[in-house]
Amino acid sequence: MKYSRYSTIIVGSGIAGLYAALKIEQQAKLPDGLLLLTKSKLGESNSRYAQGGMVAVLHENKNDSTESHIMDTIKAGAGLSEFNTVKFISENSDKVVKDLLKFGVQFDRDDDGQFCFTKEAAHSVRRILHSGGDATGKMIEQALCEKVKENSNIDIYEEGLAVELLVNANAVCKGILVFNSITNEYETIYSPVVILATGGIGQLYKYTTNPEGATGDGLALAYNAGAVMQDMEFVQFHPTALAFDDDVNRFLISEAVRGEGAKLVDSDGIEFMHKYDVRKELAPRDIVTRANFNEMQEKHIDNVYLNATCIDKNKLAKRFPNISKKCLEHGIDISRDFIPVAPAAHYFMGGVKTDVEGETSIKGLFAIGEVSSTGLHGGNRLASNSLLECVVCAYEVADFIKNENLSSPKQIDGEIKSIIEKYSEDTELEPFDTDALRNELKDIMWNYVGILRSEKSLITAIEKLNMLQAKFARTHKCLNKPEYELKNMITVAKLVASSALRRKESRGAHYRLDYLNTNEKCVHSCLTKKEGELDFVK
Repeated sequence: MKYSRYSTIIVGSGIAGLYAALKIEQQAKLPDGLLLLTKSKLGESNSRYAQGGMVAVLHENKNDSTESHIMDTIKAGAGLSEFNTVKFISENSDKVVKDLLKFGVQFDRDDDGQFCFTKEAAHSVRRILHSGGDATGKMIEQALCEKVKENSNIDIYEEGLAVELLVNANAVCKGILVFNSITNEYETIYSPVVILATGGIGQLYKYTTNPEGATGDGLALAYNAGAVMQDMEFVQFHPTALAFDDDVNRFLISEAVRGEGAKLVDSDGIEFMHKYDVRKELAPRDIVTRANFNEMQEKHIDNVYLNATCIDKNKLAKRFPNISKKCLEHGIDISRDFIPVAPAAHYFMGGVKTDVEGETSIKGLFAIGEVSSTGLHGGNRLASNSLLECVVCAYEVADFIKNENLSSPKQIDGEIKSIIEKYSEDTELEPFDTDALRNELKDIMWNYVGILRSEKSLITAIEKLNMLQAKFARTHKCLNKPEYELKNMITVAKLVASSALRRKESRGAHYRLDYLNTNEKCVHSCLTKKEGELDFVK
């Protein structure tokens, strides 16, 4: 087995991981260098698919204030957001936006050179920056990728999947064990700092806007290592994904389209959101999602429609070029035709419990971006807060670790040696049909741990997931990358279902048909690895 040492390892190459790499290299002393590890190719991540934009409470936007943004975030978060976290991230948005500009990130501007702001659901003012019209995540990621590739002090490791964290007997993380999916070999990488920036879990669901790699790998890594996991029941379903299954995910129709005036309608063009909320299309995502889902169930239809024909044709073309292009591929001219849309799993509010500096309950282990749960989003993420959280927390983790001793560990204990030995053994493994098992899991999650939940559905999900796990029967070592991803997906699916069963109320994106009321007492749910915990069914 190959061994190497680094001062810092970042797992994941989305916006959070890329920006953290650049900021750490810029500020910290790295005697053993910095490694950016990605299980696919550099830049292939959830961040790339973020269309709408990034929240920015900028000093030059006189119509906005941190107080307003804090209020909007907390209100959308259904009482579960942490005030101090929300305040910190909001107050630091101006700083990180100005810093992103230095790394070549460009945001759309008007003819006078001023930033263009748009508005999305549950925001009280226009405060969303965008880039490339409706390709914000992609544009930010491309700019940061270029800077990372140009930086000779950042080593890039592609097609490398982190399969286990090296945590010693004192619960201190000392590195990671990596599976190279090209050579099928393992590598031990020691480091005093491991930062998880691995993204979300959308691929656990039959319908999702997330790319193929969103399999919850970092969550499984952290949970198996003993980290505290927080609010794992809160999965955000986006109300408007393009209702065509021509890929592993569904194309997102950004909330910004509704922010610019588009209306949700039935096949006859009749609007229906007034029946569900006075804010209509600009109600929080959980409300709009359930409204769409309810219309589909009541009328036994596969989708509803988004009517953007009320928006000026030229504005549509300029503001939403990628959405326009994608819809045209399906014969839909969004300036004249209704867009067929349906809900899909989109964003994960739960994750590894952290503070704004990314610190987890395991010393030496950090988590930033969607894999983390800082308390910003609460029970329902406010649109476009995700990219803001990514960059603020990446900035803060870099600021935090620059004062740490980043010399890689010279000694390891028996606990870490035993982990390495498990993967050093020659084991004959018969391959599984991972595609079939993966589809089975996605059906379970969509049908029983989806938009509407109940005790019966959640117990059924756990029972079915246990049977799936018994069928798969991989305890640690797997044959290939798809098997490792499936193993992680089963672990995270059981965490989501178990947490959802424990929360006996409806709050934000977690909606229980058997507990419709919201509890007066609002508490985070936390899980840590215990024997038999995920088999809990009562």
